[in-house]
Amino acid sequence: MVLAAPQRQNPVVTWEKLPDDFILPDDPVENIQQPFLAAALTEALATANRIQPEMLVASNFGIVASINQKTVVKAPDWLYIPHVSPVGTGVIRRSYTPNIEGENVAVVMEFLSDTDNGEYSIRPTFPYGKLYFYEQILQVPVYVIFNPYEVSLEVLRLENGRYVVQQPTESGQFWIPELDLFLGIWRGTRLGMNIYWLRWWDEAGNLLLWSSEQAEKERQRAEQEHQRAEQEHQRAEQEHQRAEQERQRADDAIAQLEIERQRQAALLAKLRELGIDAE
Repeated sequence: MVLAAPQRQNPVVTWEKLPDDFILPDDPVENIQQPFLAAALTEALATANRIQPEMLVASNFGIVASINQKTVVKAPDWLYIPHVSPVGTGVIRRSYTPNIEGENVAVVMEFLSDTDNGEYSIRPTFPYGKLYFYEQILQVPVYVIFNPYEVSLEVLRLENGRYVVQQPTESGQFWIPELDLFLGIWRGTRLGMNIYWLRWWDEAGNLLLWSSEQAEKERQRAEQEHQRAEQEHQRAEQEHQRAEQERQRADDAIAQLEIERQRQAALLAKLRELGIDAE
């Protein structure tokens, strides 16, 4: 299915760095889950060592374009840019303008609100709808919309200038080639919240773990190693005890033989004293 934007006169898009005194929008998030959903996506990538210094992975971060001489800023709930230009020492990046500060945005995600469904907006006039901005202005290859209320995931891919709804795999996941990962929904607990999360899986189907999960996995591995070492120690102790018992039995047998030899020698001596031929 192709999501078509309305046909209007093509806007004039330019790429200009945001002025330092530009006041960025500071809208509150829609619900308490949104920051945690975004942070969980980033943390899993970081734990798997999949974030490199030249990348930009951020949430609620301003992406800038100048359209018909008006500055437009959209702050996706989560975004990924494969390569950005470095900033100076001590400089904190406060926004990003594609084409002049690095590559284009590769993936954006929006977590659906329960108010105006602005994530699907194709409004082609200022301040421009999100879908229109990502599709027609930024031309982001992948646009992900997650609905935490109905627990649904939609992945749109840019094809011939229009977003096309992608089909999930049999397991309900979507392949995101820009990250070489699958994206899907997973139910579980993190930071005390048992909700539906967005999770990454690698090409082999292995879940990318959060740091807490990785730490627990390492703890379990260490515990298993400790148990194996303890079992090896117990087996070695048992082998030592068996060897000691065998040695003791051998010593007892030798002692018994020596007693028997001495008894026979004493008997022979006695026989000789009595003049009896021992033969």
